[in-house]
Amino acid sequence: MATEKSFGYEQTLLYGKYTKELGSFAKSEAARHLGYGDGGDQGDSEEGIFKKRRFKKLNSFWNFMRKCGEVRDAIFLKVGEDWIFLAILGVLMAFLSFTMDFIIEKCQEAKFWLYEELQFSVGLQYVAWVSYSMLFILFAVGFTHLVSPQAIGSSGIPEMKTILRGVVLKEYLTFKTLIAKVVGLCSSLGSTLPFGKEGPFVHVASIVATLLSKAIGSFRGIYENESRRSEMLAAACAVGVAGTFAAPIGGVLFSIEVTATYFAVRNYWRGFFSAVCGALVFRLMAFWFKDEETLTALFRTTLRTEFPFDALELFAFASIGVACGFGGALFILTHRNIILFTRRHKKLSRFLQKNRFIYPSIITFIIASLTFPPGLGQFFGGELTGKTAINELFSNITWTTGQAEDMEDEAILRHWRHPLTNVYVTLVLNIIMNFLMAVFANTLPIPAGVFVPVFTIGAAFGRLVGESMAAWFPEGIPSGDIVRKIVPGGYAVVGAASMSGSVTRTISTAVIVFEVTGQISHVLPAVISVLIANAVANIFQPSFYDSIIKLKKLPYLPDIVSAKSNAWLLYVEDFMVSDTKFIAFDATYKDLQELIMTSRHRSYPLVDSTSSMILLGSVQRFELERLLMVHLSKDQKILWTWNNHTTANGRNGDCDNSSSSSNSNSRGSSPIKQHGQSGGKPAIAGGDSAPHHQPAANTPGADSQSNYHTVHAPLRSILKKSSSGPKLSRARSTGDLQEDMNNFYRKLAKQKKESIVEDMPYIIKEQVIRYKHVAYMWRFEYSLFVSMSQQEAWESRQLRQPIDWEGVQIDPAPFQLVERTSLHKVHSLFSLLGLNHAFVTNTGRLVGVVGLKEV
Repeated sequence: MATEKSFGYEQTLLYGKYTKELGSFAKSEAARHLGYGDGGDQGDSEEGIFKKRRFKKLNSFWNFMRKCGEVRDAIFLKVGEDWIFLAILGVLMAFLSFTMDFIIEKCQEAKFWLYEELQFSVGLQYVAWVSYSMLFILFAVGFTHLVSPQAIGSSGIPEMKTILRGVVLKEYLTFKTLIAKVVGLCSSLGSTLPFGKEGPFVHVASIVATLLSKAIGSFRGIYENESRRSEMLAAACAVGVAGTFAAPIGGVLFSIEVTATYFAVRNYWRGFFSAVCGALVFRLMAFWFKDEETLTALFRTTLRTEFPFDALELFAFASIGVACGFGGALFILTHRNIILFTRRHKKLSRFLQKNRFIYPSIITFIIASLTFPPGLGQFFGGELTGKTAINELFSNITWTTGQAEDMEDEAILRHWRHPLTNVYVTLVLNIIMNFLMAVFANTLPIPAGVFVPVFTIGAAFGRLVGESMAAWFPEGIPSGDIVRKIVPGGYAVVGAASMSGSVTRTISTAVIVFEVTGQISHVLPAVISVLIANAVANIFQPSFYDSIIKLKKLPYLPDIVSAKSNAWLLYVEDFMVSDTKFIAFDATYKDLQELIMTSRHRSYPLVDSTSSMILLGSVQRFELERLLMVHLSKDQKILWTWNNHTTANGRNGDCDNSSSSSNSNSRGSSPIKQHGQSGGKPAIAGGDSAPHHQPAANTPGADSQSNYHTVHAPLRSILKKSSSGPKLSRARSTGDLQEDMNNFYRKLAKQKKESIVEDMPYIIKEQVIRYKHVAYMWRFEYSLFVSMSQQEAWESRQLRQPIDWEGVQIDPAPFQLVERTSLHKVHSLFSLLGLNHAFVTNTGRLVGVVGLKEV
């Protein structure tokens, strides 16, 4: 009774009852047993007091964490997870971009410091100058190849363009690819070779967005929903550009132009919000940790704003656009021909693949030798980094006059005026050498971008035109009563926008230029020049990113030129694949086995019958593989062997006794579970003639139907027809086959990112569960009871059975086209909806299939 009183027990007439609530009683009992309860001598001891304080601290800590969780849920409910996700993404990318820039800057400063320290010997300076660049490039080559080959590439934008199209690229958005991309990019840019950061950083931002949506539980809905995932990846591309140049407006527009064929306006705010967050934090960090006076532009200029240019100068700006259009097309053509040259020569290609450090070593050695300051580099500013060169090309002084206002201007003139040459020769050499070096450098197997090198080339060309105009019109172009001098820096700004726009085939480079310079005085000539450059380059070559897509043979749908009338005159029936692999609803497992082993498609059309060919839906390949695997499983063979053996020896009663004894022991440790802990998977001696796509089946016989757990799964309305095969249904099994199948399909769902069930939607027969421990006893003696001919006969009977479709996930509404759909409409549908294939029907009958390859 003392125990009952301590538990708050009260005796009544019929039944007793407990007067204390379970929650409060559990807390008091836990406190009493730990020694800091209300009573007992231990509660008054030092140890008891210490435990009591520790308990209070832990309790307060968990209360605080619970409150934080409630606040988080309230914020997510009020604000929305998209806003928070985009803000976190922008801030993270700003921190990452600033950190990478800091590391790159220190690596470049270390190279110049080493060069200055070896002034006593030109030979040592040359060795240090070349070896430093080679060391960084070779490290980038080796690191990216070992960690993640997916990080290799001159830019990440072509791959992101393909991913946003709906194609899944293997391991392209993984954590190890992020590490390889960040480390490789820092190493390649730290070598001071002509590389850019924008393209690879777009890839980095996309990886961070993917990992962020997967890592934080509150954002997992973004990752699991394919539509929302694409929207967030599009926003991440904008953040990547904004985090490079602190240009949110141009970053959003640039990301839309280079990654999207069709853009949903509802995603517009996402890109802007995240890009603004990233650009703001990026510039704030420059203000906090650098010598910035305030939030300024990346390449701040002081060009004249009251009268920036004369109307007649628009012809000069237009000529810059024409020249940059030709230059951009030549850049893309040269880059592609270099890569194709190495591919055409098979022996050279195999040699370079086996010795992957030779080609980067040769290219790096040549580029570093050309930029060596005491050598040829002194004639074209070879010692300048990309950022320094752009700042000096945008300067607001005229180099030909030689008038320097301060020490900074004198340093600029020293870089671009050599005693043996003049400014024009220096600029021409700079354009030619940077053009060749950028083309060859972007063929190296390292993470690197192309935007900054072509931006610098365009700025140099614009500066050349501006200096020439200043020399031809020293007092300016007379226009009415006002005469203003030429501003060569404005021409450099226009040239940078035009050249980068012609290579990337974008108009938003004009906006990026305004944001990075902080001035919009030359907005009209820049836009005119960029439009002309795009028009000229588009005549001869595709964009640089489309060229890489073709070189890598990425599954991306090219645009159709509207001027070609055959796009409207060509119909689906002219290019569809008529010999379509399909599976009929009344097919047998033998037909299914032949289909799987003779084709490698990801999905197959399901038709009513081979005679009618009425399209019912589509089935994924892994669903069919699972179906066949379950039907021809080893457990079914063992069960069939055991049944034959026990029937022949009259041991059915013993089996019932063994099963009843196993059920009576279920309160303790199940014999099935005990065996699963000590034994492995069943191995059938004598070999297994089942195909690679194994699958499950029913034991023949009408009396075996009662051995199934009948849990009927609802079918699609179009598929509500009875199959002549036995009914299978869903249930849980503790057998190894069930566990293995569940693990297999969880892994398959994770890899394919399809909406498939967690567990296998078929059950194992109850006999397999009941006699599992008995069947394992006979697994090594399987060949003693069944000969090879009997195994083949059993499999032949299994394969002749009709397919049971219950529980199979079938898409009842696959995308369909009719035979007279024009190519232009098909192209628009594939591009807008991100389709990979579509079935062609005629009055509901399947007549063919059209894939991305055919379009």
